[in-house]
Amino acid sequence: GTWSRPRPRGELASFHLRSVRSASRMGRKKDLNELGKRGPGRKAKKQQPPELPVRLKEGDSIGIKKLGGRIRQRSKRRAIKLAAKVLLAEQKRKGKKKLSKAVDVEKMQIESSIQEESSESLEGLQPPVFSDENRSWLKPVDGENMQTHDLLSEEDGSSQKSTGEESLLQTLSDLDSNSNLETEDEFSSGREDSAEEPVLKVEKQARKLDKEKARSRKLERKERQVAAADTEAFELPRLEDLVDESQDLQNVQHRIREVVHVLCNFRSLRQPDRSRKEYLVVLMKDLMTYYGYNEFLIQMFMKLFPVSELIEFLESCEVQRPVTIRTNTLKTRRRDLAQALISRGVNLDPIGKWSKVGLVVYDSTVPVGATPEYLAGHYILQGASSLMPVMALAPREGERILDMCAAPGGKTTYIAALMKNTGLLMANDANRDRTKAIVGNLHRLGIHNAIVCSYDGRKFPAVMSGFDRVLLDAPCSGTGIVSKDPSVKTSKAEKDIQRCAHQQKELILAAIDCLDAKSSTGGFLVYSTCSVLVEENEWVIDYALKMRHVKLVATGLNFGNEGYAKYQEKRFHPSLLLTRRFYPHTHNMDGFFVAKLKKFSNNIPGVASPQK
Repeated sequence: GTWSRPRPRGELASFHLRSVRSASRMGRKKDLNELGKRGPGRKAKKQQPPELPVRLKEGDSIGIKKLGGRIRQRSKRRAIKLAAKVLLAEQKRKGKKKLSKAVDVEKMQIESSIQEESSESLEGLQPPVFSDENRSWLKPVDGENMQTHDLLSEEDGSSQKSTGEESLLQTLSDLDSNSNLETEDEFSSGREDSAEEPVLKVEKQARKLDKEKARSRKLERKERQVAAADTEAFELPRLEDLVDESQDLQNVQHRIREVVHVLCNFRSLRQPDRSRKEYLVVLMKDLMTYYGYNEFLIQMFMKLFPVSELIEFLESCEVQRPVTIRTNTLKTRRRDLAQALISRGVNLDPIGKWSKVGLVVYDSTVPVGATPEYLAGHYILQGASSLMPVMALAPREGERILDMCAAPGGKTTYIAALMKNTGLLMANDANRDRTKAIVGNLHRLGIHNAIVCSYDGRKFPAVMSGFDRVLLDAPCSGTGIVSKDPSVKTSKAEKDIQRCAHQQKELILAAIDCLDAKSSTGGFLVYSTCSVLVEENEWVIDYALKMRHVKLVATGLNFGNEGYAKYQEKRFHPSLLLTRRFYPHTHNMDGFFVAKLKKFSNNIPGVASPQK
């Protein structure tokens, strides 16, 4: 119930006891001993009544803003200085000799008047009104006073100074020193007070001088930079100087950069007495020294790439390509494989949108080539560029396919996975010892539709023909995989390139002869090399177009650089633009070349067809 009146203490205790007993009868038990002491709680802070500012209590006007103490001090000192100068000029004009006492008297009067005026609010720092007998000529005027200017000019032009003048100037210098001591504090206190002060002519001139000094310093800095650039202008050394000087790689690298910079804008940066050929010779010598290539390969690369792109290509060949693996879709999916490898401490990502089975491995805490998934055949270590020829071949289920140069079996197993272990797959390699790697990979990955053989690819049409598709990954000089085999830099010469090109021409003709032009689903040949030289790629394809009834078709790869239809003085078939080139500095994979041909006749040009 409610309390009608305050009850005594004993009665309140008995009421509390009755409430506890009633609670126990309702089924709730409460132990009063376990209750802790409760404090008074948090008290609310009372809000103080509002207080008005003192200036409002006194009835001052709200619109008038009082000036700070520093502003009043500064205005007082300026007024004293101005009045002293005017007084000095006036006394000098009247010819009075005893100035010091008069100046002191006038100065004291000015100070007293300023102190009286400073207590009141000053709008716009208007000069104080003086109340002495010289008020008519001591009152500062707005703007420039021509008479004062003349007096000051006479003062500056005077050669002799009296004793009173010296004392007055000493007093002014003391005022200047006192004001300079507080300059830093005044400016650090804020910009609001300074914005309200009137800007004197002397201050305007000082600011203008500061701006001019800053501008002159900036111009001097630019001139020094231009002068330094002129003094350090690159001068192309003579060939005899390159032979005589010690091979410092840092100097060689700097010279390579300077020569490339000149060649990119040769008309404006060249030396008048040096030709472009001399710059190219110096660049070739420096590239041979810095990167370790022989003269032949550097010349071939300089013909193949522009100068700026050449340096990027050579730099990328010094860096290892990322490790990539291919998922064996016959046993697992890429998602499941990625989860299993991540759980083992492998950091990986999909190789790109262009592949559904590739993974790139950044780092791993376990050997990637020795995991249980690898031994079970769930994936194989394979370069990203090796996936391109099989993707261009696009094998189908139930077809007869020939891999003419199959070792070590990476492309062969990829073809079998796309065929889903159907049809017939011939894996051939001329080297019998290398066929062991093919057999091992086929068994590990669970492929059982392949036949491994070892024949010379140039004579394979006599062994078997009539294939729907043929993959020819021809042996080459390896100029696209320098990062894997640095011995290519010095081991390849012109005769090696010619021998490889001749062998490739024989192989591609044999591969075309193994195709069946009447195949309902195929009749395609994919030619690929790990070389970037035109002599092993476009030149060989152009030869095949002339010697057999084939034509170039699109590879189906939506990225990569187009092949060359024009190279130096050579002119190839226009359809060579359908071929694709891959470079390490643009696609972050080994240098590779891919071309796809379609055979439309089994007849050989210039050879009579056999009679039935």
